[in-house]
Amino acid sequence: MGCAGSTQNKGENSKKLRKPRPWKHSQPLTQAELKRMRDEFWDTEPHYGGQKEIWDALRAAADATDLSLAQAIIDSAGIIIASGDLTTCYDERGAKYELPKYVLSEPVNLIRES
Repeated sequence: MGCAGSTQNKGENSKKLRKPRPWKHSQPLTQAELKRMRDEFWDTEPHYGGQKEIWDALRAAADATDLSLAQAIIDSAGIIIASGDLTTCYDERGAKYELPKYVLSEPVNLIRES
């Protein structure tokens, strides 16, 4: 049964996903440096705990170029968005997943290479 306000639908208890706020890195980064930081984070994410399937869904959502696609990935995985921009999320068992801003968007001081 459950509370009067409870629901069985996945994603219903999740906030609507929004674009991350603009942010600035402590020093300007090149695209290659940003990619290296992202790769290092995703390569080490199993050490942060949580379920591999949730980490995979978070990576797919973070890499999605369209917010509606990212929202669909989050909803189908049953991920609860606490922060709105994927920086803080939980799975259905209550495990916490924290994503740094640099995996979600580019800094405003990114060095564009020609």
